[in-house]
Amino acid sequence: MEKVPMTSMGYAALTNELKQRQSVDRPRIIEHIAEARSHGDLSENAEYHAAKEEQSHNEGRIAEIEDKLARADVIDVTKLSGDTIKFGATVTLIDEDTEKKQVWQLVGEVEADAKKGKISITSPLARALIGKKKGASVEVVTPGGAKAYEITKVEWR
Repeated sequence: MEKVPMTSMGYAALTNELKQRQSVDRPRIIEHIAEARSHGDLSENAEYHAAKEEQSHNEGRIAEIEDKLARADVIDVTKLSGDTIKFGATVTLIDEDTEKKQVWQLVGEVEADAKKGKISITSPLARALIGKKKGASVEVVTPGGAKAYEITKVEWR
């Protein structure tokens, strides 16, 4: 069984989502199904079918979260240090073409969210950064072409 690396914040977020789905969403969906059942003929009851579909989606996500939490390898980023980039590092990059600054934290796949500045450790950019230090340049092949970045800061937060 393959371990799923994640930060302690990612683990807490998954645990909260699981609690929400089990203690709030599940009872609400069961209520919707019961209400839709009371409307009679189930074969032509769109409300019933929609509620069953929602139940299926919710139960599938609960099983997925439980699996990830069971295989979680929680890494406390605040206890990490050093100047070499590895899992959990927050890296500041400068795009060598546009001089645009970007800040990314390298996290597990389950908690990756580009809008929040978190990229998966398995992403092409993260793989290019692993093992590098401040001041190094990296080139990453992206769907939009090759990009070059300079690493200006490596932090642990």
